[in-house]
Amino acid sequence: MRILLLLLILVFTISCKDNKSEKVLKNVEVEEEKTLQSNVDLEIYDFEGLKTFLNKKDDKTYVINFWATWCGPCVKELPYFEKLNAEYSSKGVEVILVSLDFPHMYDSKLKPFIEKKDLKSKVIVLNDDDENTWINEIDPSWSGSIPATIIYNKNERKFFERSFTFEELEAEVKQLK
Repeated sequence: MRILLLLLILVFTISCKDNKSEKVLKNVEVEEEKTLQSNVDLEIYDFEGLKTFLNKKDDKTYVINFWATWCGPCVKELPYFEKLNAEYSSKGVEVILVSLDFPHMYDSKLKPFIEKKDLKSKVIVLNDDDENTWINEIDPSWSGSIPATIIYNKNERKFFERSFTFEELEAEVKQLK
């Protein structure tokens, strides 16, 4: 009798399906497929490569924002940088968004984020493990926390380790124009 009962329990367990698990699995597969089909090409630099963006001496004003998809305040302020880019790119202002996302997140988080948010500003990735060196080179006062922003032109440079509203960002840019 015990054996029969165990066989019935085993057959019952095997024959039952968990539709929720199947749906979750299918959703994961769909998301993975979307990630693989991303049309975003990332420009990835070490700090030496990034330096070219930090020291231009032309007639433009540059707004360099350090951010990551996992940083809530960074994501919150991105629309302000996008608005600045849209309104001031024809007035000699270039916005560059420097992602500090981890390499294992490029395909699964960063590329889909760029597509979903339809970012128009130039997005580049800083992939350099020697942050103790490059953080200090970017600005000696920088603790390394993000968001952080550099606004500069050939005459003046300002560093900010904080979030911005659009109005604050616009005001800083206008001071350098």
